[in-house]
Amino acid sequence: MTQDDYRRSLLHKLERKEAHVGVIGLGYVGLPLAVAFASAGYRVTGLDVDEAKAAKVQAGQSYIGDVSDSALKDLVAAGKLRATTQHSVLAELDAAVICVPTPLNKTGDPNLSFIISTAETIARFLHPGLLVVLESTTYPGTTREIILPKLLENGMGLKVGEDFFLAFSPERVDPGRTDWTIFNTPKVVGGVTPACREVAVALYSGAIQKVVPVSSPEAAEMTKLLENTFRAINIGLVNEVLLMCDKLGLDVWEVIEAAATKPFGFMKFTPGPGLGGHCIPIDPLYLSWKLKTLKYTARFIDLATEINTGMPAYWVGKVQDALNEAGKPVKGSHVLVLGVAFKKNVDDLRESPALDIIHLLVQKGALVSYHDPHIPSFSYECISMSSVPDLDAALRRADCVVIVTDHDAYDWDWVRERVTLCVDTRHALK
Repeated sequence: MTQDDYRRSLLHKLERKEAHVGVIGLGYVGLPLAVAFASAGYRVTGLDVDEAKAAKVQAGQSYIGDVSDSALKDLVAAGKLRATTQHSVLAELDAAVICVPTPLNKTGDPNLSFIISTAETIARFLHPGLLVVLESTTYPGTTREIILPKLLENGMGLKVGEDFFLAFSPERVDPGRTDWTIFNTPKVVGGVTPACREVAVALYSGAIQKVVPVSSPEAAEMTKLLENTFRAINIGLVNEVLLMCDKLGLDVWEVIEAAATKPFGFMKFTPGPGLGGHCIPIDPLYLSWKLKTLKYTARFIDLATEINTGMPAYWVGKVQDALNEAGKPVKGSHVLVLGVAFKKNVDDLRESPALDIIHLLVQKGALVSYHDPHIPSFSYECISMSSVPDLDAALRRADCVVIVTDHDAYDWDWVRERVTLCVDTRHALK
């Protein structure tokens, strides 16, 4: 085959849904994406190092809230979706989509170890006609500067954009949402070359309603960071407004609702216990780190991060003040935390500010318990806890209740009747 034949052949397979698509990493991003591709008609293989995850997918048992057991079972039974831990499957693929974690180190530096090891594994099985797409959130330049060299090191002399194809397309999953899902949220795609972009657009166009091509993988990488930096900074702003209103003796919720009546020039954000989830607390720091290597300080990001990461301590201070006013010390008081997920109606604990609040309260000697209908137990910083089985009894026993996550499962009028002292970080009780 000539070099252009690889592009045409792959486009033909994608158009006819004859392509074999691999999704590497079957977590909160990878599993819903694998289901989306399989539902669209592609033959999909999910690849994960966790044998338990692969076995659950094969058995049609979902461990992700946005994917139902029935959807998995139907796709597996139809032969459209399977899961494995065997890297050799990469040799069979027409497209490999990377959805591995990109956490931060304790120092705040990007940890690209999962991306690097995945790229090295793909390089061992790189073959003509393969499309590789990175979805893991990272700093601008990662696809071209990290992934591409690893793929070119395989020694076969393959050329990007001619023999194989490489692109970046940021995931935009918002766990728990039903209005905007993986199927109807527009997909941004940037390729290392125009041919790379063309085949990547063809892949996603077969499963997602709208695809938005951009000029390069760097533009696509920056797009994702802009989206979440925008949210982080505006949340930091409204959290600081909360702190200012507290000093001024004003009701921040009244101020926000009044400002939100303006039909233009204002977007409503609400304060809370801090940032959580897999994107908003982390993504801006990727951008900040990258800019530091270019001797530029991202001042808005740094300030918003300082404010947002300080919110758990602020609310613990409010618990301490409330208990003091009731004539009780924090040490020895029963404190019940309502909701520990990072946002309402999900079972996702990643980066949840509830964990820091609980940790700080325990450090101060409080007798902490929690209730969350979505998270039966957790372990964090040497603390292992299980959700209280009897919420009614727990509410009545608590010296102070801290509302951290405002799940819809809670009847807030019912909660209000049972608490004597409450610190409400979400304005759930109005």
